[in-house]
Amino acid sequence: MLNSNIHARIDGPLVMVGFGSIGKGSLPLILRHLDVARDRIVIIDPDDSGSGIAAFAGIRFEKVALQPDTLRPILSPLLAPGGFLVNLSVGVSSVALVELCREHGVLYLDTCIEPPPGGYTDPTKSMSERSNYALRESALALRREQADPTAVIAHGANPGLVSHLVKRALLHLAGGQASPRNREEWSRLARDLGVKGIHIAERDTQRASIPKEKDEFVNTWSIDGFLSEGLQPSELGWGTHEKQLPPEGARHTFGCDAAIYLKRPGAGTRVRTWTPLAGSIQGYLITHNESISIADYLTLRNGEHVVYRPTCHYAYHPCDDAILSLHELQGNAFRTQSRWRLMNDEIVDGIDELGVLLYGHAKNAYWYGSQLSIEETRRLAPYQNATGLQVTAAVLAGMVWALENPRRGVVEADDLDSERVLSIMEPYLGRLTGAYTDWTPLEGRSGLFPEDIDPSDPWQFRNVVVR
Repeated sequence: MLNSNIHARIDGPLVMVGFGSIGKGSLPLILRHLDVARDRIVIIDPDDSGSGIAAFAGIRFEKVALQPDTLRPILSPLLAPGGFLVNLSVGVSSVALVELCREHGVLYLDTCIEPPPGGYTDPTKSMSERSNYALRESALALRREQADPTAVIAHGANPGLVSHLVKRALLHLAGGQASPRNREEWSRLARDLGVKGIHIAERDTQRASIPKEKDEFVNTWSIDGFLSEGLQPSELGWGTHEKQLPPEGARHTFGCDAAIYLKRPGAGTRVRTWTPLAGSIQGYLITHNESISIADYLTLRNGEHVVYRPTCHYAYHPCDDAILSLHELQGNAFRTQSRWRLMNDEIVDGIDELGVLLYGHAKNAYWYGSQLSIEETRRLAPYQNATGLQVTAAVLAGMVWALENPRRGVVEADDLDSERVLSIMEPYLGRLTGAYTDWTPLEGRSGLFPEDIDPSDPWQFRNVVVR
């Protein structure tokens, strides 16, 4: 275990909404690195499976399901100036919580922007209106010029950590010859380096002693969260180097216009990518906030005209049992299994290799990220696996940044001081490493199986997506 190292202090109450795998894993890090009175911490969750962990830590636990009409009366008495609300739930509206925290002078953090219950599947809304793009626009609409309490939105591993990895990878590509200070300078650096796009490239190899059974969905992190994302349409930031929209692609008619969506679910859309240990892999194009926020942050404009933007999307190869679960889900017309199992204590080996692949520049492609094993995870922190620790470390770091910058209003990971955030996270990320590669999505695709490819530019999205 690490030696205690207090990074910041919470003067008011701390309310944790949601106590699933990420909540359980975040609590020990919070208690280890933040100065907060345990009798001023309250955990709220409709499932009391974590109540024993809370009791062992001397933390108050309330078995409560927050609904749109009960959210304010339940939470308002618990909030006070100087306090912090951490939203690690599924299905509790991030926008509603940010507005409530603003009224009470309370800091806020979540790991993804959550809609109200049923927001991902509301049949009265179009695909565009129930996208992560739309959710992000609704959260950013809360930004005001006045100095509101800081609300850090979408700050887990991804979204979150990966935005900081992108900035450090850009500095590596620049060879120490750059020191961007603001959004425009980061955009110019990415453009000048020739970065056409960014994959959030992840390969999870964690393996359990208990095999997946029929009609069971198995994963290493929130199955509810994974399914809600996987059943949404695929989304990606859309770069200026792209020649044409994919056949199933569509643009939004509102907002920043930094992204497109595909008219098929992420759990049914595969893309080609690369990581150092796994090599060439096919991952799922799961919709994520960072696909939009990174592309938007690195957009360079001349007046209203966009002169540069990288393509950006998630390329996720989950653990092997999750792959089997997805195959079963697809075969069952995307009707979810009757039983779910979150892998943890039964994991016997494996790593989560999570990083960013910056491609299209003079050196072809560069991956930078975290390689964290289950063995090291268990030495570092309790109640989690390698996938979870990459998220919970980001929760801690985002909280510290908010406490150090308490009047910044609504911010995303891309707005934070990446080196400060990474300095807090690095002890929990295993091996942070970078690797260049000559791999492209055209590798091995000639000869026996000719495909619809664009050989003039290997980094066109049409070459990346698996048709």
